[in-house]
Amino acid sequence: MKIKKLLFVTKFEDLCYNSLNSLLDLTKASLEHVVFLNVIEKEKVAMHRGAGYIKEEEVKLKETANIRFIDWAENLFELGLEVGAHINVGSLIPEILKTIETEKPDLIVIGRSHKGPLEQLYSRSDVTELIRRISIPVLVFKHMNEDNIVPDKPFRKPLLATNWSDSSINAAEYINDLKELIDEVNVMYVTNEKQLKSKSTHKVQKIRKQERAKLDELCDTFEDNGIKTRAHVYVGDPEKEIIKAAKEYQASMIVLGSSSRTSIIERWMGSITRTIADKSIYPCLLIPSNKKEASK
Repeated sequence: MKIKKLLFVTKFEDLCYNSLNSLLDLTKASLEHVVFLNVIEKEKVAMHRGAGYIKEEEVKLKETANIRFIDWAENLFELGLEVGAHINVGSLIPEILKTIETEKPDLIVIGRSHKGPLEQLYSRSDVTELIRRISIPVLVFKHMNEDNIVPDKPFRKPLLATNWSDSSINAAEYINDLKELIDEVNVMYVTNEKQLKSKSTHKVQKIRKQERAKLDELCDTFEDNGIKTRAHVYVGDPEKEIIKAAKEYQASMIVLGSSSRTSIIERWMGSITRTIADKSIYPCLLIPSNKKEASK
């Protein structure tokens, strides 16, 4: 799938122009159009005790955002990109969904969730809610250092964590379409420790070799497309092992398949994808399945 139009959702404090600028390598692939979205939370323009809202504050916040977007747009125009902008008062996810319906982007860029742990427990994180509602790839952008230095060229060295699901397979295809931006891909699979509990060393090695063979086959598809690739089999808790691999191989981002399924168990226990996207320091590219999944 080609990324021709990008929707950049920003609150300014977590995603600034430098963040957007680091993604402009996408023009080497197919990027033609960038759309900005700033959602002004109702609480910022509300009067005390909920008695309506202050119109002057709304106008001030909208104009402030508009001035920043105009400045950003001038830089993008010089690169030959089309630019659009939406500045709305409302709730984040509904406003993103409305903009998606209007603009039909190929990739959504959003910052990490700002909801607290307790709020996420009962209402889902922004990331979880968004991927539940759409079938478009989402890039959860992060500053990888405490001083807010933006990661340089986040598509340069992705780590693809696969579990052989439909969305993981789709993620591999997605990476292949971005070959102009990639120096190397590290592909990994995490084996559950329970699978390796056996008195027979032969059985344990057989499982490892089976998974490695599948990874090698996947790597061949990247190599055939001119992308340098390395395969890795890890053992243990997937969340911890994926973060460990990202550190060991100095990944520029983590690529994961995402699921729209939102069972009660997922809400209480948390999915691997959601946890890594919300809590890791790495930018996370979440790729949905091409197939429709029924929510539970």
